[in-house]
This record gives sequence, C-alpha cells and structure tokens, in this order.
Amino acid sequence: MLTLLHIENIAVIECADISFDAGFNVLTGETGAGKSIVIDAISAILGERAYRDMIRTGTQKASVRAVFTDVPKLDWFEQNGVEYDPETVIQREVYLDGKNVCRVNGTLVTVSILRKLGIQLINIHGQHDSASLFDENNHLTYLDSFGDSEALLTVYAEKFAAVAELRRQIQRMTMDEGEKLRRMETLRYQIEEIEKAQLEAGEDEALEERRKILQNAEKLADGINAASECLYGGDETDGAASLLAEAERELARLSRYTDAFESLHEKVADLMYQVQDAADEVRNARDDLSYSDRELDEIEGRLDVIHRLRRKYGATCTDILEYLERAKAELDEIEFADDHLERLKRKCDKAEKEAWNAAIELRKNRQKAAVALSERILSELAQLDMPRVQFSCEFTELELSANGADAVAFYMSANAGEALKPLSKVASGGELARIMLAMKNVLAEQDQVNTLIFDEVDTGVSGRAAQKVAEKLRSVAKAKQVLCVTHLPQLAALANTHLLIAKEERGGRTYTTVTPLDLEGRKRELARIIGGTNITETTLKSAEEMLKA
Repeated sequence: MLTLLHIENIAVIECADISFDAGFNVLTGETGAGKSIVIDAISAILGERAYRDMIRTGTQKASVRAVFTDVPKLDWFEQNGVEYDPETVIQREVYLDGKNVCRVNGTLVTVSILRKLGIQLINIHGQHDSASLFDENNHLTYLDSFGDSEALLTVYAEKFAAVAELRRQIQRMTMDEGEKLRRMETLRYQIEEIEKAQLEAGEDEALEERRKILQNAEKLADGINAASECLYGGDETDGAASLLAEAERELARLSRYTDAFESLHEKVADLMYQVQDAADEVRNARDDLSYSDRELDEIEGRLDVIHRLRRKYGATCTDILEYLERAKAELDEIEFADDHLERLKRKCDKAEKEAWNAAIELRKNRQKAAVALSERILSELAQLDMPRVQFSCEFTELELSANGADAVAFYMSANAGEALKPLSKVASGGELARIMLAMKNVLAEQDQVNTLIFDEVDTGVSGRAAQKVAEKLRSVAKAKQVLCVTHLPQLAALANTHLLIAKEERGGRTYTTVTPLDLEGRKRELARIIGGTNITETTLKSAEEMLKA
C-alpha cells in the first residue's frame, strides 16, 4: 500500500508531501491544477519513462520518494540483491542531462529493474486504457490473464517452436534443381580449396610467431650472446657465474672457522646455482637459435595461402576448419535432400499433431475462462447500472501461430434487442468507462497488486451511472487501496480520504499544493464541483447531504 509520496520540483509542484490511507482516496481540483502531475510522479517511481521537461523551471533535478507499507516478500528483492523490508522506500531523481538515479531501500537499481518491481506494487488505469480495450489484438491477452493460461501457453509455445524450426528446415531444403546444383558446385569448390591447403588448427598463430622470431633473428642472437658473456665471462672479464662461484668458495672457507658465515654462505650458494642454471638455459637458447632466409620465405608463402582463405572463410585456421565441416554437412544434406526432406516432413507432421493437441487444450481453457469472464463482467456491469448489457467472447479458429490457434474478440450489446457487435462499434463514452472499470476490476482479482489508481476513468459518466461507478470503486477499496482522480461529486463524496489539488501564483511563479480536506473542506470542494465557482448555500447543502448519504 502506498502511504507517502514526496515530490520535489516536478512541473508546478515545488515540494509536496502527500499521505494516502487504506481504502478509497480521491484527488480533486480545477482542470490544470496539477492532478495529472501527481499521477506522473507515481508513474516515475514505478519505473515508467520520465522526461527532462517534467523538471521545474530553474532547478537542476526533480525527485520523487514513495513509502510502501505491508509489501509482500516478492522474489524481486532477492533476484536483484535488494534488502527486503515490509516498509519499502523507492526514490528516483531525474536530472536535466537526462540521467536517472533510482534507489530501492537505499540500493541503486536501473529504471528497467525498477519497472519490474513497480508493476507488482501499483496498477494505473487511465483514459488511454480505453484504446487498448478497443484493440482486438489485446483481447486474447486479457482472456489469458483472467483464465490463468500461463502454464498451458508455456507448453504450447515449446511445441510450436519445434514445429516452426522444422518448417524452417524444410523450407531451406526445398529449392529448385538449378539452385540446388549451383549451391552444390559452390560447396564442392570451397571444400576442395580448404582441403588442398591441409590446414591445422592454430597453425597460423604458430607460423606468425615463428616469422616474428626469424625477422628479428639477428637482434635476438646479439642479445643472447651479450647475456651469455655477462653470465660466463669473456676474454678479459669474468662472468657472473664464475664470480659467484669464487664468492661461494671463499665463504665456504670462512664458515669452517665460525658459524657466523654459514647463513650467508647458503644464500650465495643458492644464487650461484640459480645463475649457473640460467647460464645453461641461455647457452641452450643460443645453440637452438638457427634461421635461414629459405625458412622465412617458406613461412611467408604459407601465410599468404592462409590469408587468402581467411578472407573467405574465417578469421583463424580454426574458424576455417569449422567452416569446412559445416560446408561438408550442408553438401551432404543437399545430396541426400530427398531422403532427409522426407524424414523432416514426418517429424514435422508428428510435431504439428503435438502442437495441435496443446492448442486444443489451451482453447478449452480459454473457452471455459471466456464463460467465467463474461459472467463476471455482466455481474459487474449490472452493479454499474447496465443490467441489460450482453457481453460475449467470440472465438475464431486459426492455423497454428505463436499464441495458439485462436483469435478472440469482445462483443457486446448495450441495449435490449440489439445484436452483439464488436466493442468499438457499440459503446458510448460513458458505457465504455463502465465497461473498462468492470473489466479492470475483474482482471485485478487475479493479481496480487494491492494499490489501484484510476486516472479520470469516469469521463463521460454522470447522474445515476456516476453514483454506481462511485459505489463500485468504494466496494473495490474494501479489498485494495484505491486512488482516484475525478471531477464527479458522487465519487468524491464516497471517499475515505479526500485530497485537494490547487494551483496559485506567488511572486510571478505558479505553485501547486496538495491539501487533505476535513469535513468542512470536503463540503466546500463538493459544492465547487457541483456548482462551479459560484458556491451558494444550496450547493453547500447539497454537498452536505451527499456526504451524509
């Protein structure tokens, strides 16, 4: 449940602390006062997109902080390394340079990760949801969500993926004879060219290393000779090995007279042996250092062959050899295509039968869910003063596709005696608002989200219908926290908590304030909604009667 929202420097809100309670919370105010800004701020802490334009003029950043209580122990916390706390704090800062900083319980998270948490904490339903309700492409998703079809969809998706892969293989192998012959000729040429080179894996790296040695052989020889002379000595100087040997002999002689030199003798002896070993290795390296111009020419020629193959088949000898194996396999596949194609078709037929079985099971679950969904929506609509509405989920059987073998469209009739028609062709604005509320309420029963926000979903509703919508939202608020932005007095009168959004000018700047209303404040705000700016004793009396009722 969202209990506190702190907003700084978002549009015309300089600073605001908004407390929400359990049950039914409404936000009212004049058009343009900033009600949508509060919803935008909530959207920001849910990980929705935030723009630099939302930052208040003259400031460098905007920030929102929200406190949620009674948060369940979601898998999200462990998966993202965030410490779980039933009282979860989410903070987001948006900077002018476009940078976003998001924290959950003090831990930095990305916007995309925050969004995965946000959808588990709050559902926001706005006027734009009407468009998604009209779009028949979304109807199957709604039905599957209500019918809890996820497990069956997973099984079907695996079966359909196998069918799709087999179909791709069959299509790849189904080519005309001319294309087949051209491809076979190309593959045979490539295979012959690579095999003729008799490559070995890693050969190019070894040759390049040897070429480097041969190209610098003279420098290497000079360096090894110099190192050898330093270790062994020359005609006029003693080397390190002989000097250390002489030092070792002297210290050995001294240690016969006193133990004080024993430790020093051992250290010098160790050094002597290490230097003698190094001297032997240098001498061996000098003996092994042999090169010739002929060997270098041979290596250059071999690398030239490999380079030509690299340009065609891969970056290394290993890559070229892997390409060779793939080319052989493809050639074999084409040469024996008829037999292989027949086997693939048999496998595809079997896979299609399995996919159809899974699709039919999915369809049965959808049809069962469609009956339950229709009954629940009709029940909700009856409570919203639409008792004569007919609602139906119409199925169209299709070929196998990614979502099954069904298309689903919501049909309805708003008036008695009228035929069922697609939703977009029969619902007026007020009817659509109530239909959407009914559907959202039914679908919300299937999830664990504890806070629902309705942003002016009552548009086009008035009179008795508005009262029914208000009563329905109040009923929903018995099980979940409900936040509602509204212009209807019927909704505002039934709220447990009423917040007034007001705009004023001070010092040439616009400021928006959010004020929780007491009983007298609610009376005046309801009177304003009923009668506009002209608040009279009559409108105040009407507001008082609505609150008492």
